Amino acid sequence: MSNQVILPRIMQLGAGASEAIPNVLTSLGCSRPLLITDRMMVQLGYADRIQETLAASGMTAEIFADTVPEPTVDSIQAGVAKARSGNYDSIIALGGGSPIDSAKAIGILAKLGGEMRDYKFPRNVTESGLPIIAVPTTAGTGSEVTRFTIITDEKTDEKMLCVGIGFMPVAALVDYTLTLSLPPRVTADTGIDALTHAIEAYVSQKANLYSDSQALAAMRLIGPNLRKVFHSGQDSAAREALMLGSTLAGVAFSSASVALVHGMSRPIGAFFHVPHGLSNAMLLPSVTAFSMPAAAERYADCARAMGVATAQDSTAAANAKLLTELQALNDELQVPTPEQFGIDRERFFELMPTMAQQALASGSPGNNPRVPTVEQMVEIYRSLW
Repeated sequence: MSNQVILPRIMQLGAGASEAIPNVLTSLGCSRPLLITDRMMVQLGYADRIQETLAASGMTAEIFADTVPEPTVDSIQAGVAKARSGNYDSIIALGGGSPIDSAKAIGILAKLGGEMRDYKFPRNVTESGLPIIAVPTTAGTGSEVTRFTIITDEKTDEKMLCVGIGFMPVAALVDYTLTLSLPPRVTADTGIDALTHAIEAYVSQKANLYSDSQALAAMRLIGPNLRKVFHSGQDSAAREALMLGSTLAGVAFSSASVALVHGMSRPIGAFFHVPHGLSNAMLLPSVTAFSMPAAAERYADCARAMGVATAQDSTAAANAKLLTELQALNDELQVPTPEQFGIDRERFFELMPTMAQQALASGSPGNNPRVPTVEQMVEIYRSLW
């Protein structure tokens, strides 16, 4: 049996990687990019830095900075209109997962037309949109190397998973220096997101030898460094390790898919506007405990790769240490419970069956080593309280 691996055509990694944008554009035969980002990247000066880099090579880029966290159908429409109104031949996507996911959707809709719902899973989008150069500024989503985007339909509160080679950036410029100014909260949420990607890719029923190698490498980089960057954001070595770990985790889950944590996380984000990485973190210990009996050896490998268990530990001991570590990580990184986040208990309990149905429809729970029923997912949601 063979496994298909889809990656960006160009990957540039390390300090200053973002400065390669002009050369990458030239190599792609492009010269009229639209820079898609968010207002924070403009305020921090990162968008200006990209424009200055382009100007030094005689290029310019107009900015669209109206992307929002957890992008919605409505939020991308202005970007689609902007992309269609200009004579753009490419997109530079600058920011965390939300601007990059927005850019993927905008690139497809601007070129191919239609509505976002037309492209949701189970459709496999093989058509090409405007070519995207992804420049991530968080170590978390791995969106720069994945063939996925997630857009919320605000009319139904459904987070639509969209899949296919059409959503894969043509280039990923992974520059860890862009993460040095991230605040602790964003660092924690995106870092746990990356860790979840690596763990879920490794235990996924679609795991393969290639995705395993990337997932284990990602956990070795993320495990020892996530706490370091949370407490000391200017730790360059830890930031670099976390950034590469995030990218490798993205490569892993792009090949093996995510599983139950992500399936259950998306509805929490859609209904209660919890940042994606944070809702993953809320679920990770409970879902791991639920799933562990069906993939004990695999979870033990995760514990060892993260550095919380040794080769001498038995499978049972390694798994116990992994569960302890995931909860300790949430505690130290100050991950709130749904109640502490401010979610209304009555509303949460009322929506649990709907969230479980939406999770199931996304397909992700079917990749889990232990595939849950809707009733079991409801119980996991209930356990968060």
